[in-house]
Amino acid sequence: MATFNKFNSFVSDLAQKVHNLNSDSLKIMLTNTAPVASNTIKGNLTEITAANGYAAGGLVASFVSGTDTSGIYRLILSPVSWTASGGSIGPFEFAVLYNSTTTNGNLIGWWDYGTTITLTNGNTFTVALDQTNGVLTLQ
Repeated sequence: MATFNKFNSFVSDLAQKVHNLNSDSLKIMLTNTAPVASNTIKGNLTEITAANGYAAGGLVASFVSGTDTSGIYRLILSPVSWTASGGSIGPFEFAVLYNSTTTNGNLIGWWDYGTTITLTNGNTFTVALDQTNGVLTLQ
């Protein structure tokens, strides 16, 4: 399973009220260009081409819950899936979580799958988000 990496700007964006994790529209997009921790907005990354079942901007990772237990907040989002139809999706290696409610698409974090993936016609790729421990925790 791919490991979640946060963008450095996410911390200051939280402090400046850029993100409301419980109500903003959070999306996951795919890229084949390695993100770096210093990226700040969606425009810093090159998204894969929209085609064959992949729409520009990616998919909404629907909010499931944002719980605070003993001072630890867990953000739980629904997994997202793409199914290639009429051709291939990709190649891509990274899935990027960003806030599509903000004008610039402020970045939150990314997953590195460790190898280039091309989703062939009829196949599905799912970003499997942890439904117990959450996408991320804040303490």
